[in-house]
Amino acid sequence: MLSCTEEDRRGTTNSDQTLVSVVIPAFNASTYIERTLRSALRQTYTVLEIIVVNDGSTDDTAKLVAQIAMSDSRIRLLSTPNRGVAAARNTGIEASSGRFVAFLDADDLWHRTKIEKQVNALNRLSSRWAAVYAQHCLINEDDEIIRPGSSHVARGYIYARHLSFKYVGNGSALLVRRNVALEIGGFDSSYAATGIGGCEDLDFELRLAARYCIEVVPERLVGYRQHPGSMSSNHLRMGKGALEVVRRSLAANPHLPRYVVRSAIDATQKFAFWEFRQDRRTYLSLVTIGVILRTDPCYVVRLVLKKGLRGIQHCLRLRTSTAGGEDPPRRNGSKFDEQIVPSFLECTKETPRLRRHLTRLTAVDVILNQLFAPSERSLTRTKVE
Repeated sequence: MLSCTEEDRRGTTNSDQTLVSVVIPAFNASTYIERTLRSALRQTYTVLEIIVVNDGSTDDTAKLVAQIAMSDSRIRLLSTPNRGVAAARNTGIEASSGRFVAFLDADDLWHRTKIEKQVNALNRLSSRWAAVYAQHCLINEDDEIIRPGSSHVARGYIYARHLSFKYVGNGSALLVRRNVALEIGGFDSSYAATGIGGCEDLDFELRLAARYCIEVVPERLVGYRQHPGSMSSNHLRMGKGALEVVRRSLAANPHLPRYVVRSAIDATQKFAFWEFRQDRRTYLSLVTIGVILRTDPCYVVRLVLKKGLRGIQHCLRLRTSTAGGEDPPRRNGSKFDEQIVPSFLECTKETPRLRRHLTRLTAVDVILNQLFAPSERSLTRTKVE
């Protein structure tokens, strides 16, 4: 299928707005793809091309997308053999015509103002700002909001902080300049090839953050779906993938100070521990918590105390429910859809320790940014002490 140019698409929409290419990798996504496409089609920013990359699906994904495309010419369907999410995204980027590219996983949702707010934010900034992300809510199979995602945000040159805090959080939150996505090599498909796919988003974000500034829209504009069939539900692969992504990023940036390296490894080990624990991998959990014990023993002590407290609370709840004959409380069932008002982020409670930690990482980012701004070569040659 021939792609049209950005100027051609502007002419057909009678708009002076910049074309945004939405890339949706889809593998056996028939359960959610219609809802996902609907959330993209209902964006208040309408100058879009929506590229669905059918990644070797064996269900009705391609058929459903083709049916919807008949009623909206902005949708394009590309079909490839199954090669993984990174290769599918790269196919979409290469086929895109927009100045900006936004990624949307085939089971996630967007608030209708997501693209408009991101484009407005990035258009106000220089080309040194390569991308903008939004925050998210976690949703279930029925689009009901389970809980809000992380409230940690940062903007500007955030590489040192992003190594530890992983601000973007999911693959449906980012809008990036297309030329920059191509410049940094797109998404790395080698993770899937070695059986640890799932954290390619983080790898892409870190390579982006190492070179450019990143903006944030501090609103929960993404519905990040959690369900048994999702890629993030493979906790073993997610834990191993995150450890490898951070290892590669640190190896590619040897100029980082030891404090940043220790912080990144410590934060990723903690993430991996929880992933291994959810996957019931006792040996890996014990090995990982042993590493954490050497670097942050207070964390392990707090973990043990919290586990004991939760056990006591669980026993008390069981006694109360048995005595009173009451059913456990249910979620309110509010849905993430076009009617919901996007929520701004609540203030994150920062302990003095966390505040000091962020201050040190921010100071490193300031230095790295100053070194990087004049020339990329100076950053790779200079050692930050």
